Amino acid sequence: MAATAFQHATGTLLSHGYFINYGFQLENGKQSLRLISNGFRVNIGILRTGSYRSSGRKCIVAQASSSQFSVLNQASSPSNDTTIDSSKKSKEAALILIRHGESLWNEKNLFTGCVDVPLTTKGVEEAIEAGKRISNIPIDVIHTSALIRAQMTAMLAMTQHRRKKVPIIMHNESEQAKSWSQIFSEETNKQCIPVVTAWQLNERMYGELQGLNKQETADRYGKEQVHEWRRSYDIPPPNGESLEMCAQRAVAYFKEHIEPQLLSGKNVMIAAHGNSLRSIIMYLDKLTSEEVISLELSTGIPMLYISQEGKFIRRGSPAGPSEAGVYAYTKV
Repeated sequence: MAATAFQHATGTLLSHGYFINYGFQLENGKQSLRLISNGFRVNIGILRTGSYRSSGRKCIVAQASSSQFSVLNQASSPSNDTTIDSSKKSKEAALILIRHGESLWNEKNLFTGCVDVPLTTKGVEEAIEAGKRISNIPIDVIHTSALIRAQMTAMLAMTQHRRKKVPIIMHNESEQAKSWSQIFSEETNKQCIPVVTAWQLNERMYGELQGLNKQETADRYGKEQVHEWRRSYDIPPPNGESLEMCAQRAVAYFKEHIEPQLLSGKNVMIAAHGNSLRSIIMYLDKLTSEEVISLELSTGIPMLYISQEGKFIRRGSPAGPSEAGVYAYTKV
């Protein structure tokens, strides 16, 4: 019975192409399996009860479907296996990018920019669904913009995470803010995920277009002019920012604050906006200014990168996928 369940789980994982190398052995009546992917290495031993053990951790094998991918839940106790190469492990980390869910002004087809507008009911649902899709990916720190729609998306997404850690917004704007928001319980602190808010991750500022209806603006200024303001790389709207200007601040923040965390092995999630995330993807994927202006990001669709020794490997398409579940560990 145990062998049958074990082989079934193995076939499920391998049939979906998530592991590039594996080994199977039988020792003292116990079966074990070693799985190696581009980003993760997993050793699984099957017990007589039929549960799975991975390097001292309990694991649950979830079968892939059209909207999900196979995962190994490693959200339980830490491993005691001293044979793992810690230096290699510290050089690999997950980077999750999420564009906020639909906002009230998205719904009304208004230019939003840096106006602080909350999510719609649909946006809340998108954030929760995004959380379900990343619920098995470890997260150590979260970065969001200073705008409520991005912060709501991050918070709602984390309500679905299997580790059940609580996201806590860091207040570093003054010494008093730091003192008043301090956590004095070490045990409680271990159950929290720090959330850092930064204006540099804000949506690009649309200047005099903010609050205007997009269709009415096109009728007023002409479709070509509005398209140039929205999609050109270096032409800003009146008194606003171009994508190039947005990229300068967003990428600078990423290099200074986020990249060092990834290099140290921390798993990072960024909840931000179409243009600030587009700027970061431009940096990660080394896109040209012509390529980035055609890049579209869907609201509430997570994107996964694996950071390895300063290089970023994209595991999910940055464009809105045709299948809702294709966001990580895709074969393409």
